[in-house]
Amino acid sequence: MAAYTDIKFEIKGKVGIIKFNRPKALNSFGGNLINDTIDALRVLNNHPETVFTVLTGEGRFFSAGADVKAAFNPSTEPEEYRNVAEKKLAYLQRFAYATELLRCMIDHHKVLVLALNGPAVGGGAAWFPGIADIVLASNTAWLQCPFSALALVPENGSAISFAQHMGIHRANDFLMFGRKLSAKECEEWGLYNRVYDCAGDQFQGEVLGFLEAQLEVNDGKSMMEMKRLQNAPIRDARMMAVVNAVDALAERFVEDAPKKRFEDKKRLLESKSKNKSKI
Repeated sequence: MAAYTDIKFEIKGKVGIIKFNRPKALNSFGGNLINDTIDALRVLNNHPETVFTVLTGEGRFFSAGADVKAAFNPSTEPEEYRNVAEKKLAYLQRFAYATELLRCMIDHHKVLVLALNGPAVGGGAAWFPGIADIVLASNTAWLQCPFSALALVPENGSAISFAQHMGIHRANDFLMFGRKLSAKECEEWGLYNRVYDCAGDQFQGEVLGFLEAQLEVNDGKSMMEMKRLQNAPIRDARMMAVVNAVDALAERFVEDAPKKRFEDKKRLLESKSKNKSKI
């Protein structure tokens, strides 16, 4: 097994646990976090004994999503592209890691359990709840996807996956307007299976206890077959939703819309900071 730097990985009986481990960065998608997660998913996909694969986070956040500052860092951009095609291909290549992460989750053979230990923002909120088979959440686990505010689009098929869980109108309200959803709302709207009134180690213990209790009364192969039968007819549609979302996101960057939006927000924040210093 590979040595991981930005996740914690362990197997407890028939439960494999992948825990994002960049708590100081609110488990944002920097460092090796995505690469480590993809590899761990592949390991558990082929593990002969496990039934459940749990995705969770260390610390108070599940994930703050992408590092926005890094995404709009001028030093990562060439001075100019030769043409629009070169620019589009560059951004498609940049987002390939996310496509592979979603494919690994969509094609995962084990029962994929999302254990939301805390808030999730942006990609942290959009990429996982709609794909997971079971979502267990702490009562601290609110969700927010401020894509429109940054001139982005709902990422990696989330426009479809959220609509499937909560309905089109609620998904529009959540994704178009960047509305923050509480854990209670997510449970009431069908996105979360269960919400626990605890956090931290206590929450992680509740999740493990719940899954172990299911294994005591249910056959693991039967649960995985239930997943296979449900997901087989929608697998290709899920992947196409990811491809379409990546394409739309790349086009937004080709248009420089996120860059302009971020620059406007940066100027606004700097202006507010200057005004406060004068007081």
